[in-house]
Amino acid sequence: MLFESRNLEYNHPGQKTLVFPDISLASGESLLVLGKSGSGKTTLLNLLAGLLKPKAGEVVLANKDFSQMKGQEMDLFRGKEIGIVFQKPHLLAALNVKENLQMAHFFSKKKGQDIGQLLAELGLSEKAKSSVLTLSEGEAQRVSIARALANSPKLILADEPTSSLDDENTEKVIQLLKTQAAKIGAALIIVTHDQRVKAHIPNFVEVNPS
Repeated sequence: MLFESRNLEYNHPGQKTLVFPDISLASGESLLVLGKSGSGKTTLLNLLAGLLKPKAGEVVLANKDFSQMKGQEMDLFRGKEIGIVFQKPHLLAALNVKENLQMAHFFSKKKGQDIGQLLAELGLSEKAKSSVLTLSEGEAQRVSIARALANSPKLILADEPTSSLDDENTEKVIQLLKTQAAKIGAALIIVTHDQRVKAHIPNFVEVNPS
């Protein structure tokens, strides 16, 4: 199994313990994590990304339990092995599209995918030298996805990637993520409250605060 999370629990100060369902994914498999606002799904995403440390349980990627890694070791592991698509693109305004992707290679010290080819696959070849400030919302999101894929990560995490999209673009983004995950043999986890995504990824778990 490429990715597993087991017996995960987390405590926000002054709140009751959140207990999360176990996750198990092979290479190329996709999973939807559904939950309403306040259900704890963003906390789960941060645990799976190594951005938070669990109160209990473990998170294993390619036979490495990274749930207890700290500092630089965790940052480097995340940069090499985990691609995160944030709800908002968080692109570096001072850099053009291609340079934003090159930064992913730089920080991870990993060669990763050919950036020109990746941009072509995502329909962004003509935007390679464009300022990210000139991109439409949809283009910025595809650049964000390209940046998450640049290092050929083993795990792709997407946070509410369809929340501001219409039905047609929702389908395009989900198919894009699934296709790319399958191509590089990554596990894909999409965290969302958007029930429409179930039509494209039938494998799901629900997060409830109780």
